[in-house]
Amino acid sequence: MAPQAPIGLASGSVLKIIDGIELAGKVIVIIGGTTGIGGSAAAACVRAGARVVAVGRSEENCRKIRKALGKSCQVAAADAIAPETADRAVDLALDAFGGFHGLYHVAGGSGRRFGDGPLHEITDEGWEKTLHWNLTTLFLSNRAAARRFLELEQPGSVLNLGSVLAYSPSPRYFATHAYATAKAAIIGFTKSVASYYAGDNIRFNVLVPALVETPMAERATRNENIQKFMATKQPLDGGRMGRPSDLDQAALYFLGDRSKFTTGQVLAVDGGWSVSEGQIQE
Repeated sequence: MAPQAPIGLASGSVLKIIDGIELAGKVIVIIGGTTGIGGSAAAACVRAGARVVAVGRSEENCRKIRKALGKSCQVAAADAIAPETADRAVDLALDAFGGFHGLYHVAGGSGRRFGDGPLHEITDEGWEKTLHWNLTTLFLSNRAAARRFLELEQPGSVLNLGSVLAYSPSPRYFATHAYATAKAAIIGFTKSVASYYAGDNIRFNVLVPALVETPMAERATRNENIQKFMATKQPLDGGRMGRPSDLDQAALYFLGDRSKFTTGQVLAVDGGWSVSEGQIQE
């Protein structure tokens, strides 16, 4: 007897689900999309059938991802801090690919070199630059996306990258209070705008990683004590740092039509960080 399809699925539908989430026909803009989490997401979107506009600051990284993804990806070397960057990225998506369906904001990072740290040590510059880099850039890209979706009179999806430090602090090794403030604000901002634009079918969600192997995490990768801490703080899959690819399937879900009934949500892909104590190595 031939195997039956699961209840509610027509015969032949199972293969599509097993194969993954399809983004065929979608045009996605990724701010911070040329390296790390954003670069991995750009490649995953292309594999899922989307066309992508990836924005990054480094000319070298732009060249690499352009070569890797070919004609399915337009790349723009620009700084997310510039107010015009997101608008120009959306214009490029419309001009090059004839559409704009989703925005993934990944740009941001640690403000340690500017003076972020524990509250009593944060400099004025550290506070201002960390918030500007992580929160203001996101505001600019989200505003550009919302305006364009409204102008086009079409639904759309916005995915913002947060951090587990927004609500699950780790004082021994990760005391950057301006950064945590910015990432917490992203959650409040996203939920607020998700509520306002739900009637327009414009969705806003947050994807929350813990410690992931990216250029930003270089300090942690070189610190033996932090690596030992990760073994129990992120205990899934043997206790390791996250990889950019660990977030790809969640990003595809939020950027695609399978999440069309989902908005204002926060999804942690954190290796167990937010439910694990972690053991400090003395």
